[in-house]
Amino acid sequence: MPWPIWTVIKLVTAVAVRSISGSWPRFGHEGPIVILIAIVISTPFQAGEEVGWRGYALPRIATRIGYARASLVIGVIWALWHLPLFFLQGADKYGQSFPVWSLGVTALSVAITWLYAHTNGSLLLTMLMHSAVNQTLGIVPSASLNASRVFSLHASTVMWLTNILMCAAALFFLARMPGFVQSERQSTESPREAAAGT
Repeated sequence: MPWPIWTVIKLVTAVAVRSISGSWPRFGHEGPIVILIAIVISTPFQAGEEVGWRGYALPRIATRIGYARASLVIGVIWALWHLPLFFLQGADKYGQSFPVWSLGVTALSVAITWLYAHTNGSLLLTMLMHSAVNQTLGIVPSASLNASRVFSLHASTVMWLTNILMCAAALFFLARMPGFVQSERQSTESPREAAAGT
């Protein structure tokens, strides 16, 4: 989701957990200034992934199947790209539920694709969004403590609720994803021109 929506989702998740369980979930300790500085510093390190996913793969896949389906395909591939981290001790994803996490990443792929399509293919903005999401994960941590079942559906309530809200937002973005009509002419146009059919 564009970053403000992602932050809202995390905070709504916290309120939902409080309503369901009667107690607040864990909150991170980083303040807004620290998070903003971390976004700026980490954005160059997200550049490689975004050049690959949105700079190279997305336009090529979208010319064949459209932005909506391309965002889902890239989301699944993006999730699989991270699978080794679920078996790497010390990684923040170690032992967590890969299927549940993948659901959220695929929803995130839809949101980033929507951003890309509505900003004339801006890789800088997708890099900033990628970094912003990574740096705000800790607002309401979703990792289960002592998790060890990578391929199970066992995940924290925070992760499930976050993903449900992310998927709802992804459906909103999918419904508003611009068309991408396959043609020789559009293969040389910018994403915004192709989406507008000009």
